[in-house]
Amino acid sequence: MELAIVVSNFIYAILGAFLTILFMVLGYKILDWITPFDTSKHLAEGNVAIGIVIGSMFVGLGIAVGLVIGLGLN
Repeated sequence: MELAIVVSNFIYAILGAFLTILFMVLGYKILDWITPFDTSKHLAEGNVAIGIVIGSMFVGLGIAVGLVIGLGLN
């Protein structure tokens, strides 16, 4: 196995992880913007329903972006 291929795949994976985090933050900001209430305030108060919605959004974005990154490595 060539070292250049391993290094390039590693760099691609690291950049993909940063992009995934960026998209998750962007998705949270968009969700916070379109909802008529303050999402951060409700999370700080311990609202479980809001926590489930935010967690589900993060899982969905993580799966989607992770598949794109994973399939790009092949």
